[in-house]
Amino acid sequence: MKLPTNLIESELQIFEKRFKEAVKSQAPLLDRIMRYIVKRKGKQIRPMFVLLSAKLCGSINDTSYRAASMVEILHTATLVHDDVVDDSMERRGFFSTYALWKAKANVLIGDYLLAKGLLLSLEQKDYQILHILSDAVRKLSEGELLQMQKARTLNLKEEIYYEIIRNKTASLLASACAAGAWSSTKDEIITEKMRVFGETTGMAFQIKDDLFDYASEHIGKPTGNDIKEKKLTLPLIYTLNNTDAATRRKIIYIVKNNNNDKEKVKWVIDQVEQAGGIAYAKEKMNAYRDKAIELLNQFPENEIRKGLEDMVRFVTDRKY
Repeated sequence: MKLPTNLIESELQIFEKRFKEAVKSQAPLLDRIMRYIVKRKGKQIRPMFVLLSAKLCGSINDTSYRAASMVEILHTATLVHDDVVDDSMERRGFFSTYALWKAKANVLIGDYLLAKGLLLSLEQKDYQILHILSDAVRKLSEGELLQMQKARTLNLKEEIYYEIIRNKTASLLASACAAGAWSSTKDEIITEKMRVFGETTGMAFQIKDDLFDYASEHIGKPTGNDIKEKKLTLPLIYTLNNTDAATRRKIIYIVKNNNNDKEKVKWVIDQVEQAGGIAYAKEKMNAYRDKAIELLNQFPENEIRKGLEDMVRFVTDRKY
């Protein structure tokens, strides 16, 4: 499944130029770091959701480009801060900014990006776009802190897990779709429909990420990285809630105390598979995917709607 970049090819080129301009700095070190970040951007899924949502509901305009830039700026800021929180030396196969410029600089880089995002909207009086995206940043922070709190006990109900990923991952994708819709319609009802579509897609996105820890199709073997970081993913939560007491205690002990022992982590992964945790997570992911497509089908059928459906399917079918 490929991303439908052909539908907004020229618009993405305009976005690229505007994004680079939006993150420029007069401070030489900061500008150097920004150039490093821009060169190593990912697939730009979130800006694509902004632009396709705007085009589905109306037409792409200057507000749409600013919304796409702001979404990418805020997403980049969260990644920069995440690398500090997770002590991560790599990002998309390259050295992270944290590895190159250390914690103090990274906190300031993230703060700078957040400020640039705010100013981008304020300078053009895009107040509703600012409200939509600021709410996403609030939810993201709350989700991260809730995950940290719950990871200490490894006692997590499925409903809490959904609350965490709804805030931590789905909120930014929801805000991207909502911002795109608002930029071309200024219609609250349509904007809310697209927000829910984005949130549902974001839920499927995070569950797919969970599954990579157990059966990454890209590298052909499970990684166990989430277990090493004591992160409670849906396959593991299902297993802990649906296995016998002795196995549950052993899994919890390994995750807490032996999470760097490859053999023991592999044993946990095997237990998750045997208990049906992977199959259960796939079922839930596909349910969110189908709900997102159902929401999308409320809009008129055209190539843009088909493109957004392809985006949803890309989220769940991607290999990495």
